Amino acid sequence: MNRKIILSIFTTICIIGLAACTTAAPAIKTTSVSSNANSTSTLVCSAGSTSASLTPELTEGPYFTANSPERASLLEDGMKGTKLVITGYVYTTDCKPVVNALLDFWQADANGVYDNSGYTLRGHQYTDANGHYQLTTVVPGIYTGRTEHIHVKAQAPNGKIITSQLFFPGVVQNDSDGIYNASLLLTTQPSNDGMQAQFNFVVPAP
Repeated sequence: MNRKIILSIFTTICIIGLAACTTAAPAIKTTSVSSNANSTSTLVCSAGSTSASLTPELTEGPYFTANSPERASLLEDGMKGTKLVITGYVYTTDCKPVVNALLDFWQADANGVYDNSGYTLRGHQYTDANGHYQLTTVVPGIYTGRTEHIHVKAQAPNGKIITSQLFFPGVVQNDSDGIYNASLLLTTQPSNDGMQAQFNFVVPAP
């Protein structure tokens, strides 16, 4: 057989083989996750769950003030910061909603400063007939030694009070905050006028 014909056949076979290998090996798709990505954790007592652990307790800290006003919105005229609306439910450990559960919130302002002489960014509320609550506030600022957080006391009627804190995903200071607990992360997403978040509390039954 003519050497040129043999060389042509060999070249054709190599080209076909390379094409087959390229088809059989799709490109690997990589996904990078930003440290500032929104939280996508599953809420407790969701997706048909019938049991859950109590919301972890954390220190009350030095800035709690008793007898806060009853209100679901802590926003005031002229208040600086990113608007934040948190919604969720209060459950018992068997994932039954708690009607008329107490939630008492307090936090720093957008500059990381607490109002220790009044009740700015402080307030309590009660869950509705479905165990649901909604809090309107601002994203708290960071101050030395702490990451962004919101304090809360949660209690079923005549039950034990759970004192805890809520945290925000993607905050660099989370890693250096000695009080931070990843199981207390809010599930967040941007909204048209700020940020939306969700969190379900689990409290002891009375």
